[in-house]
Amino acid sequence: MVLRDRILLLKHVDADGEWYSLPGGGQEHGETLDEALVRECYEETGVDVRMGRLLFIRDYIAKNHEFAEDDGDAHQLELMFECEVSGSADAGLGSVPDEMQTGVAWVPLDDLRELRLYPQAVARILAGGVPDGDAAYLGDVN
Repeated sequence: MVLRDRILLLKHVDADGEWYSLPGGGQEHGETLDEALVRECYEETGVDVRMGRLLFIRDYIAKNHEFAEDDGDAHQLELMFECEVSGSADAGLGSVPDEMQTGVAWVPLDDLRELRLYPQAVARILAGGVPDGDAAYLGDVN
């Protein structure tokens, strides 16, 4: 989610240092896409959001990327949406953070190129601002 030219990201730490990712996760059985997005964002960041337009579609085929040893045979289709904060923008470690999540941060879009953000293709695109137009299929990128 972007607020005043800042994006809300999850912070993680590994042997190589700090890295970031977008909030999100899996859809539960019987849950709509909208419900999953709202739930996942709240669980990981404590921020209530409304789903906006679809921005990016990405395939993630683990064997082709640096986390191949951790993800094994994973192949995910990821949908990334623009979101609007629907309550307080005060973010913190949510009630159900990701396994490796250590925190959250509102990061200026101008700073994205300097961060280790996954997927990296999204960092390069959003560093120039949120694009207009139809959703972009990014392919199997990292």
